[in-house]
Amino acid sequence: MFTAHPLTVPNPLPEKLGVHYQDGALNIAVVASQASAVDFCVFPGGDLAHEERYTLLGPDNGVWHGRLEGYGVGTRYGFRVHGEWDPEGGLFHNPAKLLIDPYARGLDGAVDLSPEVYAHVVNSDLAPTSTPASRSDLDSAGHMPFSVVVDSSFPIAPKPRTPWENTVVYEIHVKGFTKLMTAIPEGLRGTYAGLAHPAAIEHLKRLGVTAVELLPIHAKYEETFLTQRGLTNYWGYSTLNYFTPEPSYATEISRQRGPQAVVDEFRGMVSILHDAGIEVIIDVVYNHTCEGNHEGPSLSWRGLDSLTYYRHSAERPRHIVDVTGCGNTLAVENVRTMQMIMDSLRYWSEDMGVDGFRFDLAATLGRFATGFTPTHPLLMAITTDASLSLDKIIAEPWDVGMGGWQTGNFPGTFSEWNDRFRDSVRNFWLVDMRELAAGRGAPGPNDLATRLQGSEDLFGNGVGYLRGPRASLNFVTAHDGFTLADLTCFDHKHNMANLEENRDGTNDNRSWNHGIEGTTARGLVDGVPNADIAELVEDLMPSRLRTRRNILATMLVAAGTPMIVGGDEMCRTQFGNNNAYCQDNEISWVNWDLAQAPRDLFDTTRWLLYLRRQFPALRPCDFGEGKAINGDSIPDVSWWTAEGEPMPDHGWGDQRNRVFQLMRSGQRWGGEDALIVINGTLEPHTVHFPVGHKQGWSIAFDSAWTTPRDGEIDLDALDSGATPEFKMLKSDKTSIGLEPQSVVILLS
Repeated sequence: MFTAHPLTVPNPLPEKLGVHYQDGALNIAVVASQASAVDFCVFPGGDLAHEERYTLLGPDNGVWHGRLEGYGVGTRYGFRVHGEWDPEGGLFHNPAKLLIDPYARGLDGAVDLSPEVYAHVVNSDLAPTSTPASRSDLDSAGHMPFSVVVDSSFPIAPKPRTPWENTVVYEIHVKGFTKLMTAIPEGLRGTYAGLAHPAAIEHLKRLGVTAVELLPIHAKYEETFLTQRGLTNYWGYSTLNYFTPEPSYATEISRQRGPQAVVDEFRGMVSILHDAGIEVIIDVVYNHTCEGNHEGPSLSWRGLDSLTYYRHSAERPRHIVDVTGCGNTLAVENVRTMQMIMDSLRYWSEDMGVDGFRFDLAATLGRFATGFTPTHPLLMAITTDASLSLDKIIAEPWDVGMGGWQTGNFPGTFSEWNDRFRDSVRNFWLVDMRELAAGRGAPGPNDLATRLQGSEDLFGNGVGYLRGPRASLNFVTAHDGFTLADLTCFDHKHNMANLEENRDGTNDNRSWNHGIEGTTARGLVDGVPNADIAELVEDLMPSRLRTRRNILATMLVAAGTPMIVGGDEMCRTQFGNNNAYCQDNEISWVNWDLAQAPRDLFDTTRWLLYLRRQFPALRPCDFGEGKAINGDSIPDVSWWTAEGEPMPDHGWGDQRNRVFQLMRSGQRWGGEDALIVINGTLEPHTVHFPVGHKQGWSIAFDSAWTTPRDGEIDLDALDSGATPEFKMLKSDKTSIGLEPQSVVILLS
C-alpha cells in the first residue's frame, strides 16, 4: 500500500499546465475537472517499488496543482485520479491506473498492451466483460511509460522563413527516408540524426526542395488490432502524447541515455536542417488520440477528464462521437482541449524549433457539435497567434463527418492540401489517357487549366480569399495512396500485406498501368515471375516514365505550392500497396540502390525545380487576370490553341484542345516570358506559338527527354553554381513539333 502525502504549497502559476522545473522544485498542474482527488506519483530512478504519491491541491477552475521541492529535470512521474466510476456517463476515474501527463515533454518506456492498461475489466481478447463496464483493480504501473521532466538545453539555429512563393515541400517519414541509405552510418539510419546527416541533406539540397514535411513524430501507440496481427502503425497517426517526440526514431545511444537525449536529438536535427536552409514541417494529429472509443485503454486523457478532452454524445455520454474514423474525436470546442492544442503548437514552434504544421483531418479542428465553421475559435487562434502565424500552417481540409469536405474554406495563414488538383492531374494524364488508349473519348483541358492557375475557384473567395495561389498545396501523390511510380504501373490496389484481405485503401486511384498490371521491381505483383511478361513490362517503361515526367512537370509549373513525396523523384514503388500505413519494411522505405531510370527521373525533377526557382513566371504568386497589367503589351496569363489562336470560351471542353498552350508574361511575374505547351493526346502534334515580348523561344524542358541531358542541358553546371544554357530555337521559327503525351516548357 502507498500513502499519499498532501502537498501544502500551491503551484504559483496553476494555469501553466504540465510539470515544470523551477528553482529546485517542480510546479505541477493537470486538468481533471470531474475528479475528487489527483495524486502526483514520483518514481525515483524509475523504481516501481518506491513510488511516492502526493495529493494535489484543487480543483481550481478544474486544475489540480502543487509545488514539490527537491525534484528536477529527469524526474519520472505519472498521475492517479480518484472520482466517480460511471462509464455510461463518460466518467472513467480509476486510481489503479497510472496516467501519462498530457503535457509530458518526455516518455520513458512503452505501453504494454495488456488488461492492466484498461480502466475497465477486460477478457483475454481485451474486450469488456460486462455492460456497463466494471472498474478494474489491476495496477497499470509497470505497463505504462513514465512521464519525464526534460529541458531545452541549447539554442536552435534560426528558422529559414522561406517565402511561400519559393517553397517546395517534400513529404517523408523520418525512419523510412534514411533506413536504407548506405551513405549514412548504420546506427544513424532511420533516425532524427540520420535525417540531419550530410548525405541526407545533400540529397535534399541537390534536389532543390526547401522544406521537409515529416509524417507524425509525436509519441505514438500501436492499435490493438495491429499488434495482434504482428504489424505496427508505421505512419504514426495514433498519438500517445502531443509534447513528446517519438522515441523509436532516435538513435540507440539517445534512447539509452533517456528522454532528454531524445529531445536533444530532435532539436539538433532541426537546427542542422535550418543551417542548411531547410524548414521542418511536422504532421500533427489533433483530431483524435490513440485511446480509441469507450472500450479502449485508459492511458492519459480518458482517465483524467474524458468529458473535457473527447466529444461525447449528449444523449448517451458513454458514446464518443467519431468524425475521424479512428474511434474518438477531440472536443476542440472545450477551452482546455483548445488550450492543450495551442500550448503544444507553441512548444513545438518555439522550444523545438519546427517551422510549420500540417494538420491531419483539419476539418475536425473547426467543428462544433453542429458542424464545421471556418471561424471556429481554434482556427482563429492558430491563424492570429504571434508565433504560429509566422510559421507555415497547412490543413488537410476534410474529415469523415457530415460536411467533412472543406477544401478552400480555411482562414488566414492556412494553406490547404488541394485534392482537386490531385484528381485533375491524375484524370488528365492517367484516366483520360487510358480512355484514349482504349479508343474512347476524353474531355478537354478545362479542369487542368483551372488547377494550373492556382485553383481560383476554390481559393479565390471565402474567409481566406486574400491568400492567393499559395493557399493551394498542390500534390498528386501523398503518403496515403499510390506512389508516382505505382500510379503508372497499377490499375488496382494490392494491399494483401496489410492482412485485411485487400479491403483497406481507396478504390478511387485514378491510375493507369499502361497495359500490364505490375512492375518488375520485385517480380510481378501477385504472381510468379515470368520472363515473357517481364519483358513486356520493361517495354512499357518508356511510356510509364514519360507519364511520370508529365505529372511532375504539370505540378511544378502550376501556381501554388508544390509537394513531392520522398522517393517519387527516384521511381519509388510500394508494389501496388496504396495504404502502407502498417508496413515498416521495404514496402515503405525509400530505396537508394538506384538503376538508371531512377537516376534520370531524379535529374528531371531537380531540373524542373531549378527552372521553377529561377524563373518567376513558372511560379506566379497571384491568380492572374487574363489581361495586360501596368502597361504590359501582353496579358499576364493567356491561353492558346495548338494553332496559336486564343482559346475560345467554348473550346475548353473540346477534346481537340487537349493540345493547348499557357503563356505567362515575364513583365508581370518577373524575368522571362514562359510558354507551357501540353499535348494530352496519343498523337504527335505541331503547335504554333503565340507572340510574347521577344522574338524566339528557348526550350527549357521537354518531357519526351529521358533526361534533361537529352536536351543538351548541362546538369553538372547546377552542382558548380553555374547557369546552364538552353537550346535556342531559330528566331524565325514560329512552331514546334510535340511528341505524344508530352509537356514542353519554353522561355523567351
